[in-house]
Amino acid sequence: MKTQAIPLALLVLSSAGALFGLLDSCGEGKTGSSGNPTPTPPLNGEDRFATSRLRMVERQIQARGVRDSLVLNAMLKVPRHLFVPESMASRAYEDGPLPIGNNQTISQPYIVALMTELLRPRAGQRILDVGTGSGYQAAVLAEIAGEVYSIEIIEELAREAEKRLASLGYTNVKVRAGDGYRGWPEAAPFDGILVAAAPMHVPQPLIDQLKIGGRLVIPVGSLEQDLVMITRTEAGIVRENITGVRFVPMTGEAEEERPH
Repeated sequence: MKTQAIPLALLVLSSAGALFGLLDSCGEGKTGSSGNPTPTPPLNGEDRFATSRLRMVERQIQARGVRDSLVLNAMLKVPRHLFVPESMASRAYEDGPLPIGNNQTISQPYIVALMTELLRPRAGQRILDVGTGSGYQAAVLAEIAGEVYSIEIIEELAREAEKRLASLGYTNVKVRAGDGYRGWPEAAPFDGILVAAAPMHVPQPLIDQLKIGGRLVIPVGSLEQDLVMITRTEAGIVRENITGVRFVPMTGEAEEERPH
């Protein structure tokens, strides 16, 4: 259920010099902002990709307006090249989605960062990630939040992501195979929910599983889609349309909503 996302937001130029300070503060094996040990990826080839990650964050993410230092640090830390097929590793830090098998893709780095910033995860929070795919988005969330529950409708992808995340030391991520339309009720309520596939309408079960003050970030629509942020407040639901995007459709129960 990972996405092929094309942002329509305008490019905003800015200074990326602050990233060098961020890189110094997120060395391998240190404790991240969530209080969880930062995973230490395999060292083979890691120096080569560290420069690529820095360039990715400077040119693709910070330059487009993402400012949350926790998000920027997470994008610098997570070894994206380990979440794509080995044959695609040299392209892992390009500005676009990549195939991961089963007709699915790993999302464009900017979209991962934008959605994470909109969700605003913080240390100690419980987050639901709908559409595990390769596990990359779950890893980014796990660098910041306390607990991440990630659900993937394609069982093969779920099992592969679970093994990959465990091998990288992400002990604060739980993965299961299933239909994300109804969320993960037994783990609810959540401080935030992030969805990586587009239903026609926002699933009510996901709204119901948000804490008061919690946020849901989700693409909604068919051919024309909006990235939507929903905040659950004491007074009700606040909905904001953020930008136009293009994601794969949500499958499973969500397909019943689609016109035949």
